[in-house]
Amino acid sequence: MITEVDAGPITLVAPLDGGRKATSEALKAAIGIGFPNPNRTQGTGPRAIWCGMEQALIVGAACPDLPQAVCVDHTDAWAIVRIEGDQVEDVLARLVPIDLRSAVFKRGHTARTFIGHMNGGVTRVGANAFEVMVMRSMAGTLVHDLESAANGVAARSV
Repeated sequence: MITEVDAGPITLVAPLDGGRKATSEALKAAIGIGFPNPNRTQGTGPRAIWCGMEQALIVGAACPDLPQAVCVDHTDAWAIVRIEGDQVEDVLARLVPIDLRSAVFKRGHTARTFIGHMNGGVTRVGANAFEVMVMRSMAGTLVHDLESAANGVAARSV
């Protein structure tokens, strides 16, 4: 099943040189989550999603004042879908060139990667569930590609 995610506010946070610890502490004090480690997320309500070297997306909460970081509103930049089901790993394997099997890519793991021919992010949010995000202008293509991959996996099972 593929569903749209209403993520709420999304802010890109990039700590200034030497400001990662202060940024993490300020985030924890304000919204209860710290700055994530590479390829990881923090939180389940408001979340911090790693999205590149010394960069994270704060999703689902207004970004607090972070004097040791650059903060840029990305609310309208991203389209996020949740894809879930018993064969979700097989569906994503047709589009994503990284190993998303649960033994390797556990809940809370995230990666910037190709999704088909698009750049985006994949985050495991459950045993059989992922959130996939791409730039909003590619939302239609993402849904089309996911549906095509799902149809291919379903046809293989017949």
